[in-house]
Formats: sequence, C-alpha cells, structure tokens
Amino acid sequence: MNKKIILTGDRPTGKLHLGHYIGSLMNRVAAQDQYQCLFILADLHTLTTKPERENINQLKENTYQTVLDYLSVGIDPEKSTIFIQSEIPQTFELNTILGMLANVSRLQRIPSLKEMADSANLKVIPFGLLGYPVLMAADILLPRANLVPVGDDNRPNVEFVREIARRFNYLYGEVFPIPELQEEKTLIGTDGQAKMSKSLGNAIYLSDDPAIVERKIMGMYTDPNRLTADTPGRVEGNPVFIYHDTFNQDLEEVNELKNRYRHGEVGDVQVKKSLVRAINEFLDPIRTNRSRVENSPELITEILREGNKKMESIAQETMHLVREAMGIAYKY
Repeated sequence: MNKKIILTGDRPTGKLHLGHYIGSLMNRVAAQDQYQCLFILADLHTLTTKPERENINQLKENTYQTVLDYLSVGIDPEKSTIFIQSEIPQTFELNTILGMLANVSRLQRIPSLKEMADSANLKVIPFGLLGYPVLMAADILLPRANLVPVGDDNRPNVEFVREIARRFNYLYGEVFPIPELQEEKTLIGTDGQAKMSKSLGNAIYLSDDPAIVERKIMGMYTDPNRLTADTPGRVEGNPVFIYHDTFNQDLEEVNELKNRYRHGEVGDVQVKKSLVRAINEFLDPIRTNRSRVENSPELITEILREGNKKMESIAQETMHLVREAMGIAYKY
C-alpha cells in the first residue's frame, strides 16, 4: 500500500529556531515512518520579496544551515526526501500552466500577500509576489501531495491551492488529489509580542550555545504588572511559563513554580534560571547531532543531490499526467 505524501518545507533564510521545531519539525520527524515525506527548500519563494543579488548570494549558505538543522532534530534522508525548489525544472512548467487557471482578483484577496509586501517595505506588489500562491500550488501539486502542514499565515494560500487543483481536475480530469491541511502550532517569541520569528529578533535558535540561550531567556518578557518577587504574578499567557510547559520535562518543578509565582513566593530570576536549564537540556542532543555533521559539507551536498533526483523523477511523472490530461502531450 502506497504511503500518503506530505509536502512541507522552509524558505532558506538562515538557521531554524524553537518556533520551527514546535510548529513543524517535530511533526516531520514523527511522520517519517507513516508518510512519504518531501521537504522543500523553497529558494524561489525568497525572490518574491528579496530578489537582490546580495540576498541571492546568501541562499547557498542558508540552505546548508537549514539542512544541518533538519539533520540535527532527526530528519532522516534515508526516510525522507529533501530537495531544492529551483533544481526541479518541472516546477517552472507547472507554475506556468497553473498560472493560466488563476485570476488576478482572486489572488489580490489573499491577505498574506499584502502583509508580505508591507513587511518587505514594498510600495507596490510585484508580479512574482502576486503569483506566490500559484508557485506554492506548483510546489504542492507537483508531487501530488495529500497533506500540507500549514500555519495560519499560509492557510489562505493553501485554500487557493485546493481551489486551483479542483479547477484543473474539473477542466482536464482527475490528476491532482485535493491536499488536506494539517494545522501547525506556533510559539510566542521571547518578546512576548508575536510568534517567534527571525525578522523580529525574538528567536532562540536550535544552534544557539548555552550562554546565548541564557542571555535570551534572562531578558524575556514576563508579567509586566509584577514589580517585585513578592507580588502575585500571572502564569496564564506568560511567555516564560509557556516555554516551561513546552520544554521543561520536570512537571513537578513546573507546577511548583507556577504555584509559587501566583502567590508571590518566587522571583522572575529563579523562574528564568530554571527555564535556562530546561531549554539547554532540550537543545543539548540537537547540538550534539549538529556537531557531528556541520563540518561535512560533502554529506549535505550528497543528500541534496539525491533528494533533487528523487523529486525530479516524481515531477516528471506528474507532468506526463498533466500533459496527457490537457492534450498537449505532442509526439511529432
């Protein structure tokens, strides 16, 4: 029996953080034995807001660092396929075909596009950014994915993918499964203001050393109304305790700290120091795994070469089906 296909991945913009782990990476590791997992390094998507040469020059190193993080958390290239979006030529072909089925007014209603333009300080939306959901549709439909893990910000994009898959199937025949959405969790950043993000500077990276972790946690946002250690504090919604609940394996300690915090019997410093220990214990095996492979660029190259090869084979099969269904499989 063929396994269902999961397609997910990351734009290669640098090292990954705890938010990536909670939101997606831990689920990818768990899915490897149950599903056929395809992990895309979506370098073309970075061009939609950062097409400058200086940004392109960083893609190779960013890709390397992203794959290192994949391996460090337990993604196994023997079980899963890791590939680079731009290395699959059929991506461009399917993107063009799907673009013929999309309309501008529908794309303009996708809220994340304006948000992406605003965050990149773009005064107008480039054609490539407007077509971001079409390119995402090509990414998802090229392997004929059954399941797509998605965060709230990308949910409208994947809903569009589902629409365009239905439209293709209606016009030409059942080629694409309609991908199901799998909700991803989010983790609030150390500033307590928004989800953890590289661009907001509120992230703890999987590769951060113990001293950096300690510095970031000791500077974390807590209960703004708590001025002294003997003031009763708020646990619910407090980022420090959200992190304790997520990463601290000592449940007895967590419950004791919560109780004391609510009654004004423990200071923020002690609560944060306990969190420093817990997060460093969580990250230690990840750091160990990373150190084993970070000085082996040839290993990363081989993983990507094999992943690209596997994905291109799948893509060739899909485009054969697409062309046959559309009636453009010419043989002169």
